[in-house]
Order: sequence, then structure tokens, then C-alpha cells
Amino acid sequence: MTNIRLLALPAAAAVAALLVGAVVPAAAQTAPKKNWTPPAGKIYAQVLSDETMARHPELLSVTFHGVPPGEKDTYTMFAGSYPERIGNPDDPDDIDVSKKGITIVDPRWRRTNDTVKKFVVLEPLRDKAGEDIGLIVYAFKTDAGNAGERKYTLAAMDLRDRLQAKIPSYAALFAPAK
Repeated sequence: MTNIRLLALPAAAAVAALLVGAVVPAAAQTAPKKNWTPPAGKIYAQVLSDETMARHPELLSVTFHGVPPGEKDTYTMFAGSYPERIGNPDDPDDIDVSKKGITIVDPRWRRTNDTVKKFVVLEPLRDKAGEDIGLIVYAFKTDAGNAGERKYTLAAMDLRDRLQAKIPSYAALFAPAK
């Protein structure tokens, strides 16, 4: 029997592959269903994500979330340091930050399903005018547990506030990268 690796298969194709004896990676079997497909080229928000990650080695990730233009209630990750996750539906806590403008400080220190020690801050993403336009999530590398709460919360706010000056509007985040 031939051992074929298949990536990111739709459910029906994965079942068919299993029936003929192909191997389907665990990631393809458990990947959440996408609720948005990004444009073929890189968008401005992805440029901002890439720049942030390049300048901040203390970060494990940065992700941008919201409702893409032309969509209604399609809360999704539309840019970030995990390109394979772009288009994944937002979790309820992500949507709360987008809708309510709240900040969530989440040490994730005792979560059994998180294999990497991190400190996560979910906060409103703002445009140049100071308007809440979505959500930005910063995950910091840390072994400090809850001891870094003040440090990472303030660092996330500083990162977000510096980013704000580079965002003329929400629509600009979806413009093709220059």
C-alpha cells in the first residue's frame, strides 16, 4: 500500500483518502473550518504582523481579528504570525473584545492544552483616529507565570498604541501590501 501524505483536505476528501489507505496528518483531521478566505496576495495587516514579529523577539505571536469588509458577523483571524490559521473563526472571547471593546489578560499558565508557556493579551485594535476597529492578540514567551501580568499587559498596550499610528482605517488593513 502506498503511503501518501495529504494536507488540509476537506472532510469528504479526507474520508476518501482514508478509505484508500492514505495517511492524513492529525492537523488536517482537526483543523477548524475556515469562515473566510484571504485574498491571494499579502494584505497590509499581514505586513504589520510580519514587521511586529521581526522587531519583537519576546513575542510568540501577534494576530489581527475582526469582520472582513463585505462580510456580516464573520469574526475571523485575518492576519497574523500563524498564516495557516488565517480565516479561522474567532473564539467567543475574541468576539467579546471586538464587540465590547474590552481587554482580556490571560496568563494561560495552567491550561493543559497549551504546550508553550505564554502570556496572552487580547485588546481592541484601534485606527489612527483612536476608534476601536477589531481585536489584536499578543502572545508573549514567558516562564514567569502570573508574575508578569503588569509587564505583559503594559507591553501589549504599548505595542498596540504604536501600531495605531500606522492604521489609517479598518479598510486599509485589507488593502494589498505595497
